[in-house]
Amino acid sequence: MNKKVRFIDWGLVDYQEGWNQQEVIFAKSLAIKHDNRINNTQIPTPNYLIFTEHPHVYTLGKSGNPENLLLDETGLAEKHATYYKINRGGDITYHGPGQIVGYPILDLDNFFTDIHLYLRTLEEAIILTLADHGIEAARYPGYTGVWLDPENEKARKICAMGVRASRWVTMHGFAFNVNTDLDYFGNIVPCGIDDKQVTSMERELGYKLDMDKVKETLKGHIASLFEMELA
Repeated sequence: MNKKVRFIDWGLVDYQEGWNQQEVIFAKSLAIKHDNRINNTQIPTPNYLIFTEHPHVYTLGKSGNPENLLLDETGLAEKHATYYKINRGGDITYHGPGQIVGYPILDLDNFFTDIHLYLRTLEEAIILTLADHGIEAARYPGYTGVWLDPENEKARKICAMGVRASRWVTMHGFAFNVNTDLDYFGNIVPCGIDDKQVTSMERELGYKLDMDKVKETLKGHIASLFEMELA
């Protein structure tokens, strides 16, 4: 069981480039697991925790409805945004500058083989990070992600999640709104939910956050909750 995790911050990276890099890492882990099974070996699979930001982009998961994107090609061009149909779960979401996008590429055989628990653990790391900044957040029963005031009509989402897993190796992950331009969410039905709002740390606190400090706090909570050995 390998709990060592390599942390990488890609900075601002084009979405397609980031997706391609994820796929390469993901495929290597699957290949190691396949070879271990065939050859009866125990070569450890690597684990990665990747943080990044993307230029304006909309992504649609496998179960999503394309009609939840409210822009045509001309509208996307005017917003300087791109659009991709991708192989994660979930519906449509937005990524952009000021948002921490997390891609844990983990072999859950090294931690725990439970996708439900995996998602709840990522949510808990976000909830704890928000609490460190004086923002009370929680889960919304029946939905993934992290929410503020989920018990009433003021419910608003601050972190979306969508993952893919094969043979317990994960990719994709979460999108955490820190200093995000929320106007871009007005061009979609976020995650297919048309009666709830989206928010950010900046909107809730009234000032811009230091992205590096928020990343450091979040990284620490993820490492602690998963009992990782970060390198």
